[in-house]
Amino acid sequence: MNKVSRTVVKRQKWTVDRKYWDLSPTSLPGICLPGSKMQDLKNKMMWAGSCLEKYPSEKTHRKILKKYKSIGSFVFSLPCSDHLGDKKMYIERDGMARTSRSAAAYEEYEEKTGRAHRPLSPKQNVRKNLDFEPLSTTALILEDRPANLPAKPAEEAQKHRQQYEEMVVQAKKRELKEAQKRKKQLEERCKLEDSIGNAVLTWNNEILPNWETMCCSRKVRELWWQGIPPSVRGKVWSLAIGNELNITHELYDICLARAKEKWRSRSTVGAEVECEDAGFSTADREASLELIKLDISRTFPNLCIFQQGGPYHDTLHSILGAYTCYRPDVGYVQGMSFIAAVLILNLDTADAFIAFSNLLNKPCQMAFFRVDHGLMLTYFAAFEVFFEENLPKLFAHFKKNNLTPDIYLIDWIFTLYSKSLPLDLACRVWDVFCRDGEEFLFRTALGILKLFEDILTKMDFIHIAQFLTKLPEDLPSEEFFTSIAAIQMQSRNKKWAQILAALQKDNREMEKGSPSLKH
Repeated sequence: MNKVSRTVVKRQKWTVDRKYWDLSPTSLPGICLPGSKMQDLKNKMMWAGSCLEKYPSEKTHRKILKKYKSIGSFVFSLPCSDHLGDKKMYIERDGMARTSRSAAAYEEYEEKTGRAHRPLSPKQNVRKNLDFEPLSTTALILEDRPANLPAKPAEEAQKHRQQYEEMVVQAKKRELKEAQKRKKQLEERCKLEDSIGNAVLTWNNEILPNWETMCCSRKVRELWWQGIPPSVRGKVWSLAIGNELNITHELYDICLARAKEKWRSRSTVGAEVECEDAGFSTADREASLELIKLDISRTFPNLCIFQQGGPYHDTLHSILGAYTCYRPDVGYVQGMSFIAAVLILNLDTADAFIAFSNLLNKPCQMAFFRVDHGLMLTYFAAFEVFFEENLPKLFAHFKKNNLTPDIYLIDWIFTLYSKSLPLDLACRVWDVFCRDGEEFLFRTALGILKLFEDILTKMDFIHIAQFLTKLPEDLPSEEFFTSIAAIQMQSRNKKWAQILAALQKDNREMEKGSPSLKH
């Protein structure tokens, strides 16, 4: 028996859908059944073949149809008596006609059984003369009517012939178009691989050995925008994020040991164990630990590497647990697991923890993860300044629908786009974020809005919120970064940092009771 696929079976250059089993009493190619049922099915088919040869009648036909109804829709070829016209016999279910075996398979069966071979008619011979192989699971075959049916009128036969030839021509055109598309994709992939290979050499041989002097050069910034090669991405991220907190590998081991001790004590002693570190209660600690466990299972679920039993489950659990001990004032907040997961994919465990802790210590991330409402509103206000400057029409539409930035920005900022964007695209956003800082996070948000501006202006509040919460998965990277590049982070000759500082100053003055907001 031939080894076959459980989804689609290919045989004799023609494809057979798994719903249409093609059987014969001597060989059973193209069957999607468990091995334990195969022999039983073969025996039944042997019985069916002998019945049709001994008693070639419609009654026998109906009897087999009734008996095989439980097996499913299938087609099999048997050389029958003159009563049945020595044609292919169809046993069908639900009255749905299916394609028969190919002529080559039928000839093979006749050779095995020693039956005389009849020459094919000119119309049947069309199959052999075709230099075209359909891609669909149902072959394009022009068949004569069975002998027990009236022949087609010449006019109808000619019409069907023309329709058939048109179908073949259209199928050829589709195949040619798809082949050209695949060729173009292959060329682009090869070109991309070559550029990545050259970039790796540049980063390893020129930039990384001279990081302090070259990191701010124009050449490096251009390479940074194009995307850091995966093989050096982790090293570049570590250097760009830095280690202002002076965290060492030993400190990570200490924090991890404390976290493991608390996990053990929680499982043995329970909720009555008191925790005096930094004055935080056991309930708060346990809430963080439970939230970590829950969030890990929802981190990149499609990758299946961070869930229970996955290769990086324990690593992610360790980094998040160690951080709750290192920063009990922050604890664990939803969204952290995605940031830690991306770092784990690019760095060793201890280095990932160092980068994770320093990254969350940045002003923007700390404002969001500590839920500093006043500072968060300041970031939103600064974002709206550049939103109105770059996309006035969409800004007015959002205002009309009362759609505020917190509805879509919070999730993007909390996870640094790693949850909202495809992973490879999110890593490219991280690349430039490590270069430009928090400003690029809000520039990316404006780039997304610009890319889908035409769509968003036609939506209402609910549909906009739903669309921005779950972005399309097939975002083209070049169009995406072209859209981001078109965003100008300058308003009235003031840059992002100046606008943000001015808004923070105004907020402080308002808190003191003397607002002096300048327009």
